[in-house]
Amino acid sequence: MNTATSTLGIPPSAGFLDKERTIAGPGFNRWLVPPAALAIHLCIGMAYGFSVFWLPLSKAVGGAAPLACPADMSLVAELFTTSCDWKISTMGWMYTLFFVLLGCSAALWGGWLERAGPRKAGVVSAVCWCGGLLISALGVYLHQMWMLWLGSGVIGGIGLGLGYISPVSTLIKWFPDKRGMATGMAIMGFGGGAMIGAPLADVLMRHFATPDSVGVWQTFLAMAIIYFVFMMSGAMGYRVPPTGWKPEGWTPPASQVNNAMITKGHVHVKRVWGIPQFWLVWGVLCLNVTAGIGILGMASPLLQEVFAGRLIDQPQLGFTDLDKGQLAAIAAIAAGFTGLLSLFNIGGRFFWASLSDKLGRKMTYAIFFALGIVLYASIPWTGQMGQLALFVGAFGIILSMYGGGFATVPAYLADLFGTQMVGAIHGRLLTAWSAAGIFGPVLVNYIREYQLSIGVPRAQVYDITMYILAGMLVLGFLCNLAIRPVNPKHFMTDEELAREKALAHERAVASEVRGSGSSTYRTPMALVLFAWAAVGIPLAWGIWVTLQKTAVLFH
Repeated sequence: MNTATSTLGIPPSAGFLDKERTIAGPGFNRWLVPPAALAIHLCIGMAYGFSVFWLPLSKAVGGAAPLACPADMSLVAELFTTSCDWKISTMGWMYTLFFVLLGCSAALWGGWLERAGPRKAGVVSAVCWCGGLLISALGVYLHQMWMLWLGSGVIGGIGLGLGYISPVSTLIKWFPDKRGMATGMAIMGFGGGAMIGAPLADVLMRHFATPDSVGVWQTFLAMAIIYFVFMMSGAMGYRVPPTGWKPEGWTPPASQVNNAMITKGHVHVKRVWGIPQFWLVWGVLCLNVTAGIGILGMASPLLQEVFAGRLIDQPQLGFTDLDKGQLAAIAAIAAGFTGLLSLFNIGGRFFWASLSDKLGRKMTYAIFFALGIVLYASIPWTGQMGQLALFVGAFGIILSMYGGGFATVPAYLADLFGTQMVGAIHGRLLTAWSAAGIFGPVLVNYIREYQLSIGVPRAQVYDITMYILAGMLVLGFLCNLAIRPVNPKHFMTDEELAREKALAHERAVASEVRGSGSSTYRTPMALVLFAWAAVGIPLAWGIWVTLQKTAVLFH
């Protein structure tokens, strides 16, 4: 037994979760890896949909007549009180915790992930994300807000970070011919997680609701179990290619070989802080996400306040002129609008990332910024002229480029810094997302409040915000324009690269391994189809539910 193990290059002491145990054998079908990544991303993507819990939780104590906390109650006191209902603004801090912890955990443990492998990272992610939901369930049951912040916000946020970057390096190595498409498929799942999770949570809350309970803690418990099964299945499905693996019959095209923006070396993650290109890409991602996330969180009130009565064929009515029934009607239309934006967000992740394989990453980001500047600057005009179709179309394209920016950046990093430690470098880059998660909403919300305080009509309070965001995209365009190939002095030497490969437990089963290998074993096509169905059916259901809500927008 030990002799056979040594022949395969796997130490007898290697545990089931160790990277050595995940190296694919000859005949493994690489198309099993994307659904494994999707299984994890579709679960952690529910972070985007957590607002579905805010309204029920704001009535957890008082029921139909919410029991408001005293106006002078401090935030700390609200975290521990059991005598009044939580404010939605307090629960909204969960979003900040999610994305700050996502970026920080990805930056801190990205290097560990490269050496531990995607399976172990996926398992840790599942334990953190689902364990966080269990703690949150207990927090709801005991009515302790601090437990939600700790459970889903902090512990779950760590799970988000590890789960988000767990497949990046692996997918890029499995798909050297389609780097953008491969990462786009996985990261598409993070954008689609809320489309499945939010309606699922709504169904579960309705099922568990009783006269004495809003059904949220039971929903957290049920979703923790469901997500744990999916995430563990995804983690177990991860495989890494042997060193030197290439798709059968594939050789790098001349356009890729001669492209100066695609490096032939590898940069160590410890050196990226001192490389100008890293900070330029950091700025590119931060500015693109700040602009997108700033309006994503305000899409529903923005549509309602700008178009108001025009949404219900009452163009003479402003937002403040609407009665309760009319407000409910335009709120339903706005919900369809946010659903449509979700579809553009998801579709953009796959479309733009795949297109970047043809256009190159730098050109793709140049399109993001150039087109984004025009669209952001045109939104005030479309609102003033009452051009709803153009307004919705502009927002849809903007959100597609917001999602596309996330999906394209891992391949951009691989092109610039090499594939050896791209997962760890991507983890450090995600601190840009953490920063944008603070800058974007704060920028939009505070400018809106200031505009209202000085008497600006609601239909015009977003105009100056759109121009500021367009200005930020100008800065992003300049950052992207300044990106040049990485100086070879930053690359690892052959000795450093060999040492890093050893630490990462890499193993080549032959001097050059091709897609088929010499083995007669082939992954059964039925298994590949089952894996895709397991993630495709829930995603299709989420899209169908979203389309039904979106249909309201066009009535």
